[in-house]
Amino acid sequence: MKTEIIKLTKPTAQFVEVLNRWENDRELIPLIRPNKSREELERRETITLEGVRERLTYQQIFQIFVNHEMIGEMNYMVDPPHLLKQEPGTAWIGITIGEPDGRGKGIGYEAIQHLEEQIYQQGFNRIELGVFEFNTNAQKLYRKLGYEEIGRLEDFTYWQGKMWSDIRMEKYL
Repeated sequence: MKTEIIKLTKPTAQFVEVLNRWENDRELIPLIRPNKSREELERRETITLEGVRERLTYQQIFQIFVNHEMIGEMNYMVDPPHLLKQEPGTAWIGITIGEPDGRGKGIGYEAIQHLEEQIYQQGFNRIELGVFEFNTNAQKLYRKLGYEEIGRLEDFTYWQGKMWSDIRMEKYL
């Protein structure tokens, strides 16, 4: 199994098609976006090529490939307004392993280490992220990588008939 991580510079229709599939996958929706109600959880999202191009103006995006198949994407932005701790020079990260075959095999661990190195090379030394309270697998991964909980935003996302917290975590590089 060969993992490759490639920075996205020119998004393609194929990339957008894959993102739309993941964004509307009923198993992934609760893990990748906050939803305030059952209706939001069930709504379909449409990602466009222009929307991805817009994201590239404020976000670094990386594609995760295994054996030449894109199985995930990850990204970071610097100093977004939704940081819990407004500490200048903080990177906010996100990762999606969209293909089921890519989960539970250490790919996320490897990918986040790569992302941390990219962030460090850009001169940033703090990372913050949010992980939903029910996503215990992701929490274990982040803790294994050295992230520590710094707070919780209560009633942040809806899933399985109730509201859950967003756990905010940080790591200094």
